[in-house]
Amino acid sequence: MRENVIDELARDGYILDPEAERFVLAQSNPFNFARGCIDRMEERPLVITMGHLRKVCIIEPDRDARLTEEAATDYDMGPKEYANGDIVVLSDITGMSDCNASVEGFATYFQDRFQTLKGLLQRRRDLVGSTTIDRALDSNRLMVEKSVKIIGMVNEVKDCRSGGDCLDKEDETGKITVMIPKESRLANESILPDEVIGIIGKPISRDKKLRADTLIRPDVPHGSGMERRDLSSVIGFMSDVHVGSNTFLRRQWEEMIDYVRQEAPNIGLEYLVIPGDCVDGIGVYPNQEEELELDDIFDQYHALSELVKDIPDYIHIIVQPGNHDAVRPAEPQPAFSGELAKMFDSSTILLGNPSYFQVEGRTILSYHGKSFDDLMASVKGLSYANPIGAMKEMLKRRHLAPIYGGRTPLAPEKKDFLAIDQVPDIFVTGHVHGAGVDHYNGVRLINASTWQSQTTFQKMHNFNPDPAKLMLVHLGNGLVQVVDFNS
Repeated sequence: MRENVIDELARDGYILDPEAERFVLAQSNPFNFARGCIDRMEERPLVITMGHLRKVCIIEPDRDARLTEEAATDYDMGPKEYANGDIVVLSDITGMSDCNASVEGFATYFQDRFQTLKGLLQRRRDLVGSTTIDRALDSNRLMVEKSVKIIGMVNEVKDCRSGGDCLDKEDETGKITVMIPKESRLANESILPDEVIGIIGKPISRDKKLRADTLIRPDVPHGSGMERRDLSSVIGFMSDVHVGSNTFLRRQWEEMIDYVRQEAPNIGLEYLVIPGDCVDGIGVYPNQEEELELDDIFDQYHALSELVKDIPDYIHIIVQPGNHDAVRPAEPQPAFSGELAKMFDSSTILLGNPSYFQVEGRTILSYHGKSFDDLMASVKGLSYANPIGAMKEMLKRRHLAPIYGGRTPLAPEKKDFLAIDQVPDIFVTGHVHGAGVDHYNGVRLINASTWQSQTTFQKMHNFNPDPAKLMLVHLGNGLVQVVDFNS
């Protein structure tokens, strides 16, 4: 009965995200309840969330409370194991969404972000003895302190009247203005709104401001990441398949499948990760329909599932959504659910974006990379030609999407799933249709290649993708091999 409801809604063209699905199925008449809500919606979204339901339906508080309790028992907050323990999911929004789209909800979200990143900064040796902003502004201290250390979130970056930059910073105790003189070496730093940083500086007692001498980010400690282990397996990374587009590189994909079938046993390839934009989607950008080979979203996912089934069953595949996929646009994004999830067989693990997971003990952080669009526009020296540079900036800031209010919509979850609270062995992204490999303080960086040729939009912006490359990482020694299928 429960599955029939989801199937009927899917046939009508509606997908429920995991939270909305659980709520609908908890009603006495799930189908009538869902149809009644949908009929009241002015716009009919492809993926229906609890936010959509709350706008058009009366939801009793006690009913909501019971659902929360049921959800807590249905979804274990601890790690989830797959494949006899070889794959362990450490962090994933799927089934855990607790989103409150209100001023209070966003306040809770940013408080969690601040506390998480503050905790990382407090571990830094150079911030031992840091104080709160209200204490830094204490009149008695301002008169005698030669230097103070504070940790805060950047509210705004603006020009000072005297030249240089002024940062409005705050913590849980108050606000302060931090001055960076134009002649300071810090003047070249790209300081972003909403990032959490440490400042060491001299108090200016007459203005109750701080003159910055040193800026400290949470960053990844030197010597973190991958150490050699007695492992022989290989993991592959590929992204942005864009099934459904008429620029999907079918020949190169088939050559990759042939390679995997022939070589996987020889090289020890046992895992594949696809971090988002699995299909081209519908209505993602203007005039997209002119470049679609498949103009039905379910047809696109069916075609994707058939392509994935060509990969040998003994290879465990992890699939995540991106900004082209049929999930909520706000990050973090839950895994595919309902009718879409049923299209994939048991060798495919569906996770959200981003996700932390372990493969044979190696910690992997996999994120599609939509926030590249904001970082490229805000950080000096970054470009789409070098996505690895943006990944390093994420690690320095210990956050996947440090800027709020840009091109990357963020969901006000109670927990900030975009904070990089663990140092991964491997950090993988996609999104920009490049292909890059590097390392940063011991962390292997992979920007996975696309399987889509140049689109009309890319041609207009003079962007040339670097497609059809399979990135292979040896889990024992961390060595990376790039297999090119463009010849």
